[in-house]
Amino acid sequence: MFKIVLTAIMTLVMGWLATPEIYADLREIKESAVLRHLGVPYSNFVTGDGDGLDVEILKMFSSELGVRYEHVPTSWETVIGDLSGKRIIPKGDEVEIVGETQVKGDIVGNGLTVLPWRRKVILFSDPYFPTAIWVLARADSVLNPIAPSGDHQKDVVLTKDLLVGREILGIRETCLDPDLYNLQECSSIYKEGLQLNDLPAAIVKGDCELVLQDAPDALLALSKYPAKVKVIGAITEQQFMAFGISKDSPNLLESFNNFLKKLRDNGTLRELIIKYYPLTTNYFPNAGR
Repeated sequence: MFKIVLTAIMTLVMGWLATPEIYADLREIKESAVLRHLGVPYSNFVTGDGDGLDVEILKMFSSELGVRYEHVPTSWETVIGDLSGKRIIPKGDEVEIVGETQVKGDIVGNGLTVLPWRRKVILFSDPYFPTAIWVLARADSVLNPIAPSGDHQKDVVLTKDLLVGREILGIRETCLDPDLYNLQECSSIYKEGLQLNDLPAAIVKGDCELVLQDAPDALLALSKYPAKVKVIGAITEQQFMAFGISKDSPNLLESFNNFLKKLRDNGTLRELIIKYYPLTTNYFPNAGR
């Protein structure tokens, strides 16, 4: 009897050693049989109707893992805390941790721009979508778009010079917060309850003269409001969007990056980008490659 039990134990041990290691963060997802996607409805990344660029990517990733996809609603104010379990206050490129909160999801996907303060509390996947922060104005604004010089740094300076003495609308604790971009000669304004998707409409309605906008969403605004809005210029050099993953889940990150590379290599990523943002490749010709 002892020999039988010992043989069974040794068989289990040898099997465990021979099996490729599934790290704790991946194991928990596989055991729960669900991947929880924290997604703020934003632009064509998460439309709110069950689709979007990031939704499609994460549904395919869930299938790759053999688990069920689940969308977990969140907001720009809480999304980083919902992933990291930390209540935070961004302060420029730094962040203050002011408490703990419940972790509600495994991965963030909603056109999340890689920013220094976000890197303090979460991990980012490999970049999958190019962007920049552009200044949008009504088409009848007295401000004229800058003439691109081919030098991103010079173009940023030219754009910022046009903003001196102006008011610009943004949203706090997002990548569209004017206070992040050293616009000392420009007045930042905020409106309670305004969402990122609301910014282009705000200038069309005449609620403000200027707004900040992610490049991909600005391209959608140009399509939605033809002849009503114009791009003045960029206040950042090229940036990138990526998926956010908890610092407690480095192996989920590795698995997702491998999956993202496969999508890039077989052309699927580029096809999805063109599907949801048809004008993107006109401005970022290498998007998805």
